[in-house]
Amino acid sequence: MKIIDLSIALESGLPSDPPDYIPYIDYRNHKDTAEEMLEYFGNATLEDLPEGNGWAVEFLKVSTHGGTHIDAPYHYYPTMNGGEEAWTIDEIPLDWFYGSAVVVDFRDKPDGYKVEPEDFDEYFNKIQYTLKAGDIVLVNTGASKYWGSKRYLSSGCGMSKAATLWLVNQGVRVVGTDAWSWDRPLPLIAEEFDKTGDKSIIWEGHRAGAEKAYCHIEKLTNLESLPIIGSKFFCFPIKIKKASAGWIRAVAFVEE
Repeated sequence: MKIIDLSIALESGLPSDPPDYIPYIDYRNHKDTAEEMLEYFGNATLEDLPEGNGWAVEFLKVSTHGGTHIDAPYHYYPTMNGGEEAWTIDEIPLDWFYGSAVVVDFRDKPDGYKVEPEDFDEYFNKIQYTLKAGDIVLVNTGASKYWGSKRYLSSGCGMSKAATLWLVNQGVRVVGTDAWSWDRPLPLIAEEFDKTGDKSIIWEGHRAGAEKAYCHIEKLTNLESLPIIGSKFFCFPIKIKKASAGWIRAVAFVEE
């Protein structure tokens, strides 16, 4: 059994998010915390600590959408399934978060390409595979190679509302992408909106969840290491009360 890590590391200060969403990590090493540690141990002094070392600890300023994470239906809209109260990340059934991975290789699509149902239909016909209920579809857009740079924010194709609903109608509940967003890159959508005024294109892939509940993963990496079919995928989120997303350690298990 081979275990494949599909998560990016959460790093401090990288420009792979918009400025207001960039994570920051305050690292405190063993010398930084020695005096603080002594506060927990009565009359102990620095001489009582081996070589004056305390503990190492980190403090994070990060959104729930920083790093590799999975979005809950609540992120997309207040309601789901046409009017039900949308689930937050702590309310989603755990059996949604593991299943058979199906990799969709869309690296041939240009940045900003809008994926439609016929693109998925053509792809699955080409690989001669029929989606099953509970399959987890992972889209490799090629964006992950730009992780760590501003270019990441405008890289990769994205899913239309119709394409998202097409997947959900096949019984798929969880999908994922190596790009920053399940939708097309937001700067490219903004350019199109300014030209056309078409409000239907604003965040349309996400908004599909208002009609039919689903979850999607963003900021995956290493998808090219997976077989197209045949691996088992796990993406359990951190349980954050009433949150719109949760960080995950996305992992696939592949039989050798």
